[in-house]
Amino acid sequence: MAADCRVPEPRIFLCLGALLACWVAAEMEVAIIGEVHENITLPCGNISGSRGLVTWYRNDSEPVFLLSSNSSLPPAEPRFSLVNASSLHIEGLSLQEEGNYTCQEVLNETRWFRVCLQVASGPYQIEVNISATGKLPNGTLYVAKGTQVDFSCSSSSYPPPMVEWWFQALDSRREPFGNNVTTSFFALLQISQNLQGNYTCLAKNVLSGRHREVTTELLVYYPPPSAPQCRAEMSLGLVMLQLTCHWDGGYPDPNFLWTEEPGGVIVGKSNLGMEMLNQSQLSDGKKFKCVGSHIVGPESGASCVVQIRSPSLISNPMKTCFVGGNVTLTCQVSGAYPPAKILWLRNLTQPEAVIQPNGHYLISQHGQNSTLTIHNCSQHLDNGYYVCRAENPVGVREVDIWLIVREPLNIGGIVGTIVSLLLLGLAIISGLLLYYSPVFCCKVGYLLDYFSPLEIRGQDTGDVMVLVDSEEEEEEDAAEEEEEEEDEREELPKETPKHGHIHQVTALVNGNIEQMGNGLQALQDDSSELQSDIVQEEDGPV
Repeated sequence: MAADCRVPEPRIFLCLGALLACWVAAEMEVAIIGEVHENITLPCGNISGSRGLVTWYRNDSEPVFLLSSNSSLPPAEPRFSLVNASSLHIEGLSLQEEGNYTCQEVLNETRWFRVCLQVASGPYQIEVNISATGKLPNGTLYVAKGTQVDFSCSSSSYPPPMVEWWFQALDSRREPFGNNVTTSFFALLQISQNLQGNYTCLAKNVLSGRHREVTTELLVYYPPPSAPQCRAEMSLGLVMLQLTCHWDGGYPDPNFLWTEEPGGVIVGKSNLGMEMLNQSQLSDGKKFKCVGSHIVGPESGASCVVQIRSPSLISNPMKTCFVGGNVTLTCQVSGAYPPAKILWLRNLTQPEAVIQPNGHYLISQHGQNSTLTIHNCSQHLDNGYYVCRAENPVGVREVDIWLIVREPLNIGGIVGTIVSLLLLGLAIISGLLLYYSPVFCCKVGYLLDYFSPLEIRGQDTGDVMVLVDSEEEEEEDAAEEEEEEEDEREELPKETPKHGHIHQVTALVNGNIEQMGNGLQALQDDSSELQSDIVQEEDGPV
């Protein structure tokens, strides 16, 4: 590299000899700046008018002749020439020609004029390096949010350039980011989203003032923070099924891939996450998987699964309504995905006709539960069965509900009918007892006649229960009595008994115990009188 334009050291003056001795009278040094490959003219003093003999020298280790106004002395190089018979003109300047030049003029006296030539080069090329995560097809750099990013900028320039960094975010003005005299290197430890934008490296030659700059766009990407969300929806009037996958919160938007599971058959791929399926691709219980992938990860992506199902219905199969009243029919849908559309239909008066809400019909739906309320029931219009239909792209289900419309009930008539039936039942039972047990009736009459002298009926005795022997025992007793009567008739043909038959009777009186005892005593006395009468008749003449 050529010497700089500083004041020559003492050893240089010793080598110049008499030339350096004359420098005491030299004028002030003039600095000229030129650029490589350009032309430059060095003046020989600031003098106007006629000039004397001019000679140019270059001051290296010793003076080197370059050019003279004396035509007998040729120039050192063809690139050197005189302008206005005094100034040195150099064509195609190079870095090697930087240094100190001296102009000697002889006119009446000898004068020396010193010129310092500085040669600048560049900046011709700027190299910017950013440790980015990757590069897009259009050349744009991107990094992952939260990572460290290193920046460096360099340029081929002489002298070394001053490098400055400028940053411009989206929709904002450019601001200086940092500068260094010779080079520029810095690092962002955890880059954030607000540092996305354009980074400009500016290299400036401090001698020539020339500068160049390079702008690089840097994008800061980050994946969504949560897992993707999938859903299935009805579309185009139950004919198509729309699969939708959302994975929000990242930048840029992710890409989505829908597949059938199991098997992994690809259904569709897009950056919107939506796919349309027709009914031929659907079946109850089939699963669809959405895989979301992002440019900065995770590498395996993130996924979610939806399973489609046809609806199931639950309802009360029969309802009753009184004329002029209100009734509510309920239909509950379960297991349907996507959620089913619920319709109410009539299949008698209006086959396959969808019931529309009006003053007579009120339809309400909460989730997958639907109710149909019928106001002012009419046998002519409302009696019959209704259909609750649930349908989604996977399947259709229907359930029938039978509605019976009746006249209002007559409570008084119902009570009277029940009482009449009870009385009729009692009469039938009594008739059956009297028909199949005549002995029971005879014995009850006998006991009433027998106990009448005891005046049991006229007393406050509560309920009386009469226990009689069973029919078999009565027949046996009757047979024995017939045998005894036959024997007595043989012995006493003229006997006339007071009582035809005597049965063992037990009376339980709920009331006065003493009255029951008196009754039993009277019964014993009658029996004694009967026996004495029989004895007297036996003692009489035959």
